[in-house]
Amino acid sequence: MAANWAPDSWTNAEARQMPHYPDAAALDAATRQLGSFPPLVFAGEARALTADLARVAEGKAFLLQGGDCAESFAEHSANNIRDTFRVILQMAVVLTFASKLPVVKLGRMAGQFAKPRSADMEQVGDTELPSYRGDIVNDIDFTPEGRVPDPQRMIRAYSQSAATLNLLRAFAQGGYANLAQVHRWTHDFMGRSPWAKKYAETADRIGEALEFMNACGISPETVPQLAQTQFFTSHEALLLRYEQALTRQDSLTGGWYDTSAHFLWIGDRTRFEGSAHVEFLRGIENPIGMKCGPSLEPDALLRMLDTLNPGRVPGRMTLITRYGHDKIEAGLPKLVRAVKREGHPVVWSCDPMHGNVVKAANGYKTRPFERILAEVRGFFAVHRAEGTHAGGIHAEMTGQNVTECTGGAVDVTEQSLADRYHTHCDPRLNASQSIELAFLLAEMLNVEMAERRKAAA
Repeated sequence: MAANWAPDSWTNAEARQMPHYPDAAALDAATRQLGSFPPLVFAGEARALTADLARVAEGKAFLLQGGDCAESFAEHSANNIRDTFRVILQMAVVLTFASKLPVVKLGRMAGQFAKPRSADMEQVGDTELPSYRGDIVNDIDFTPEGRVPDPQRMIRAYSQSAATLNLLRAFAQGGYANLAQVHRWTHDFMGRSPWAKKYAETADRIGEALEFMNACGISPETVPQLAQTQFFTSHEALLLRYEQALTRQDSLTGGWYDTSAHFLWIGDRTRFEGSAHVEFLRGIENPIGMKCGPSLEPDALLRMLDTLNPGRVPGRMTLITRYGHDKIEAGLPKLVRAVKREGHPVVWSCDPMHGNVVKAANGYKTRPFERILAEVRGFFAVHRAEGTHAGGIHAEMTGQNVTECTGGAVDVTEQSLADRYHTHCDPRLNASQSIELAFLLAEMLNVEMAERRKAAA
């Protein structure tokens, strides 16, 4: 257990990106209510994820983390949850079949509500109001009433997270993830994508393998792994009053776990020495992540690792790089070398989304797909050159047929962005682009695995 730590010790540190609640009594009442609610996830599940991530750190598995930029109250539906879940299943199948590596599936779901902002206030015309900080804090509508932080939104976020988790567990364990259903995961609107055809070919080969195994007496009925999957949840630990209220002491180990999600991460804006967010996360025993961008120097990263994982527990730390397609090959190697030299066991994961945002000529914020792919290629190139493992991908994506990121085989253009631009915050990959990304990842994993076999020969 962390020394000199308690669930509220973060309150003595500098807390950035936190909303100001005008009614302190209402905030206290809401967090007391949250503290009485059942946990959303369980300590044993978090420990299982840590063990899985330890295998990723060793190069024996791959991390696939994906989901919404920011979940919303308005778009919460069984269909949206199912559609994102099945795209993640499709991506995982592509990666597993190509690389022969198990894939750890981690959703940005059931809790990804709070968003950091570049400014506390937002101005439209002559009106200035508090910035939108996610549905868990205030309303996206630009009105004086809607932009006041409301602690009751935390209660609603908890309820939506519980409902989302309930459905995800049913999908993962109740037959929807059965490999025999691999063809049925494809979305109808993907029929025109060339990657849908390639996915169908992969699904055919999986079906043939299943028929062979069934003839040998190995079937989903006899081997549960063929009929079920493990699926974990994650979000940025930004709203610390919410996270503290859901932090519980495990009755088996005595360790503290944040039961709002299996995996929490620290963002680029809250990753600094003396940070309240760092102080909070250093004491929980969930596996945790930290965003790493161009502003992070090797010495500062090593100090953070010593603070967040002093026991050097394998699987505890995931470093999520976010540089931009034109900066990753120049900036990442110095971090990789420092971590390798000091012997910290980490998962290296690539976030190719946040460093590649541009504004289109028509005013829409977008992420060009070719830049996303270029950053992923650069990430793999750095790890090949340094002799380390490219361990995972962290993508903002959705199962909906949106037009938010330009490019890809479906060729979303700047002119078509307005057709189905639904995000509450940042642009997301659609299902077709997500599958295309999975095939690119599979190719690069194959190269990496071939080089490992060659080195071991």
